[in-house]
Amino acid sequence: MRRCCVNERVLRVALLGCGVVGSEVARELLEQPDELAARCGARLELVGVAVRRPGRQRPPGLDPALLTTDAEGLVERADLVVEVIGGIEPARSLLLRAMAHGASVVTANKALLAEDGPRLYEAADAAGVDLYFEAAVAGAIPIVRPLRDSLVGDRVDRVLGVVNGTTNYVLDQMDTTGAGLDEAVQEAQALGYAEADPTADVEGFDAAAKAAIIASLAFHTRVSAADVHREGITGVTAGDVAAAREAGAVVKLLAICERTAGEDGDPEGPGAGVSVRVHPAMVPRTHPLAGVRGAFNAVFVEARGAGPLMFYGQGAGGAPTASAVLGDLVAVARHRVTGGRGSSESAHADLPVRPMGEALTRYHVRLEVQDRPGALAQVAQVFADHGASVETVRQTPLGDGAEGTAALVVATHEARDAALAATVEALEAAPAVLGITSVLRVEGA
Repeated sequence: MRRCCVNERVLRVALLGCGVVGSEVARELLEQPDELAARCGARLELVGVAVRRPGRQRPPGLDPALLTTDAEGLVERADLVVEVIGGIEPARSLLLRAMAHGASVVTANKALLAEDGPRLYEAADAAGVDLYFEAAVAGAIPIVRPLRDSLVGDRVDRVLGVVNGTTNYVLDQMDTTGAGLDEAVQEAQALGYAEADPTADVEGFDAAAKAAIIASLAFHTRVSAADVHREGITGVTAGDVAAAREAGAVVKLLAICERTAGEDGDPEGPGAGVSVRVHPAMVPRTHPLAGVRGAFNAVFVEARGAGPLMFYGQGAGGAPTASAVLGDLVAVARHRVTGGRGSSESAHADLPVRPMGEALTRYHVRLEVQDRPGALAQVAQVFADHGASVETVRQTPLGDGAEGTAALVVATHEARDAALAATVEALEAAPAVLGITSVLRVEGA
């Protein structure tokens, strides 16, 4: 039986986009209106769905009369606007128009938030409306709200995340089946995890946008995608994955956001900053992130008071992402009913974003060297000359007829990335070194 009240309030919802996620959001709005009304305190009425091609097949039950190509007109007559079209334009202009006309906004647009988040926040503040975006990072995993609200009284020191399901599936396949990069990407495409053009995923652009959002929330500092050091997985080889396996680790594409200490070693003292980067890294199999398999995502948060926290789940797909969108939609609808707003931008810390060279990390380097006296000492001297401390060294014959050569595996202590990168460059020129077969950073150790 329909639950209602005599003076039941109606909130008009405009949906921008009707792709995989948009279709699922529309379906939920149409199939469970009573349940959503009970949760919100108001009935959510879908008043239009903005699409580019109205003639395309749409979800069953979606009235064709709701479809429109007039997105600008649609947002002007809505109380709540859900944006799932992605990209920068026309999404940015539509959201700014929506807020200027008094609509609260729910978006899954990570690229727009990473590029122009402050402008959207300012528009929301000026209009006195909400801007919610849980679905922009890690799909169904609740991470935005914990960082923005639950941990706002704590100090977050570090966030490590597997935030791109496509690359995680690819690297997982390389580890578990021995597949090469190209083969694993093709498998991801066949399963629908990767687009026909996987550039945004495999080159790290998607993860970098999410890292910028996470860092902005965690450290109360404006961080854009341009501030994020980005390396994709296209350079990861089967040899890298094998080297990680030998070391008891797996290779993951990580989003790494962390506070950097100031002049006195205090993360909150003078000279403190933040480091934000995305790159492949070896993760010990004992670390919780090492167990993130397939296309799943996970975010590992280290906070001063709360300690380590793990958020894990499906990071993409229509239903999981729609779940996050609907959660935000209910939240902003409740604010409309009861009055008030949710959290706004918190950028009071205004910490500088440090360059990649200043980031503290560890390297795992595999070299082919001449199997003769003095070779190991020569390699060790290169590390010493660049202030890079060696933690362990392991040398084994290469075998397979490679007489007179040996494999040398070097794991470093933590050091500045610039010093470690310079060490690797110098090793390539060392007379005893025949070649460098694998260089990976180590995180989570």
